[in-house]
Amino acid sequence: MPELQRLRADHAPALLAFEQENRAFFAASVPDRGDDYFAHFEARLAALLAEQAAGICHFHVLVDTDGEILGRFNLVDVADGCAELGFRIAEKATHRGLATATVRQICTLAATEYGLTTLRAAATLDNTASRTVLTRTGFVPTGEEILLNDRPGLGYVRSTADEV
Repeated sequence: MPELQRLRADHAPALLAFEQENRAFFAASVPDRGDDYFAHFEARLAALLAEQAAGICHFHVLVDTDGEILGRFNLVDVADGCAELGFRIAEKATHRGLATATVRQICTLAATEYGLTTLRAAATLDNTASRTVLTRTGFVPTGEEILLNDRPGLGYVRSTADEV
């Protein structure tokens, strides 16, 4: 059974492999990270870990029993009891309910471990899978139309009150 773990420096090789192996799959539904992300991966990871240590963000990876990363689940821009949820799951791990189960787990962590009361998220209109995960886990559309790297999307919000 995969385990949700807080991102650590020793996840670096598996995280890079996850991002590289799934880059084309992700780009079909979420904004691409760009070549610069991969060229400066180690520095970018160090910056993320510093943000996490400062409490600005909470980064998580879903790790299989063999140490392979199957997904990323992040709470970013933490302020005033709110954070933005972002997630991505490996192509080979889709259609197994892992994203839905892990987003539920992140919502619980947000309330019980991080003291967050409200989570926001966004998904492009053509990303049916992510929009389905969001609605299945209690997120509701805000009616806000947004652009994610020039792609139309919707904003979502969810209270974590039920989690405590």
